[in-house]
Amino acid sequence: MHKNHAFTQLWHRPAVRAFRQTLSPAVWLRNATSGLRPLPHFIIAGAQKAGTTSLFGYLEHHPQCLPALKKEVHYFDKQYTQGERFYRRHFPVAVTAATRQRQVFESSPYYMFHPAVPGRIARLIPNTKIILLLRNPVSRAYSHYQHNVMRGRETLSFEDALAAEPELIADEEARLLADENYVSPAHAFSSYLARGLYVEQLHRWYAAFPAEQLLVLEAEQLFKQPAQVFARVLQFLELPKWEPASYKNLNTGRYREPMQPRTREMLEAYFRPHNQQLCEFLGWQPSWAARPAAAA
Repeated sequence: MHKNHAFTQLWHRPAVRAFRQTLSPAVWLRNATSGLRPLPHFIIAGAQKAGTTSLFGYLEHHPQCLPALKKEVHYFDKQYTQGERFYRRHFPVAVTAATRQRQVFESSPYYMFHPAVPGRIARLIPNTKIILLLRNPVSRAYSHYQHNVMRGRETLSFEDALAAEPELIADEEARLLADENYVSPAHAFSSYLARGLYVEQLHRWYAAFPAEQLLVLEAEQLFKQPAQVFARVLQFLELPKWEPASYKNLNTGRYREPMQPRTREMLEAYFRPHNQQLCEFLGWQPSWAARPAAAA
C-alpha cells in the first residue's frame, strides 16, 4: 500500500502529469501546430469570483472572438515553466483569413493576484489588452471561501480561515517572485483578504502596461447592468456591437449559510482604508466603496 501511495503521488506531480499529457495524440498535434496558434489579443485576468466566467461566456459567442480551448489556461501563474509552445497549444489554429481576423482570448482569474504575472504577460505579448473586474472585497472573500468549502479545500470556519490567512501566505509572494518554478496553493486558495486589496494589484498591472491597454470594471455593474458593461468591453476591444442571447450570470455559487453580521462589520472596517486608496487610484468610486455591502 505504501509503494502504491508513493507511486500515485509521483504519477500526479505537475511535471509528471505535464509529461504524460505530451504523449496524448491530441496534445502532440496541438504542439506540432503551435506555430499556427496565435497568442491572445486580450485576457480576462480576474479577480476571482468577480464575474470572469460570465464575461468569458458572453465573449466566447461573439462572432469575432476565438476563446481558448478551455477557460482557465493558468499558463502565466501555475504553468509558466512549460514554455510558450505549451501556452499556444491551448488556442485555436488561425489559418484562414476569417479566423485570422478574429480576436483570441483566455481568462484565468488568478492572474490578477499573482505578483509575477503582469511582467510575464508583458514580456511575451506586450500589446495584449487586459480586463480586470473588481467585486466588493467583503462579498468576494466570502464567495471565495464558499468556493473552497464546496471543493473540499477549506475545513475551517470562515472566521478561523481569515485568522489563519496571514501566517499561511506571509512569505508566499516573495517566493513566487523569486522562483518561477514555485507554485503556492496557500497563496492561491487561502488569500481571502489579500485578494481584496485591489490597489496593490493594480499598481503592478499599470507598471507593466500602458493605461490604454487596461480596462478596470466593477463586477456589481456587470451583474446589474450587463448590456451596458458589455458594450463598454466591446468598445475597449474595438469589436463591433453585438449582444449574446442572454446575460445570465454564470458560475454563481450557493452558500451553506450567510455571513455572520459581526464578521461582515469587521471586514467592512478592514477594507475601508484600502477601498479609499483604490478610489483615489482609479479616479472613480465603486458602488461598494461608498456604503456597506448587501448581505451575501
